[in-house]
Amino acid sequence: MKMSVDEFKKKYPALYDELFSRDKSMDLTLTFEKRIDDPWRGYVPGPIDYIRRAKSLEEALQVIDYLEKHGEITSDEARMYREKLLSEGIEAFGPRKEDNYYYKKALEYWRKLNLLQSSGGQQ
Repeated sequence: MKMSVDEFKKKYPALYDELFSRDKSMDLTLTFEKRIDDPWRGYVPGPIDYIRRAKSLEEALQVIDYLEKHGEITSDEARMYREKLLSEGIEAFGPRKEDNYYYKKALEYWRKLNLLQSSGGQQ
């Protein structure tokens, strides 16, 4: 990302003053690397994510009841989830999400990313 000195001054006035206050003729080149975002940042689990954490059919039904009662899903959605659950079973929503599921997935992502970066991006 290239930025003109004027843009830099507007965006970071205090830093600009600190960098350029001593020597106005200084030539400065700044390079910023794009930050690699966490793939789970801002992720909000949905009803199926919660159902996939259930350990039994009864627990999954309780999850659906809870989500409906608290306005997380509509009555129509709750009915649809119950019907699917009762006709196809809990497995119809995907494999069960074990404890620390998101932590493990994020850790797996960061390990792969670190390996890719340490090999110079050649894989």
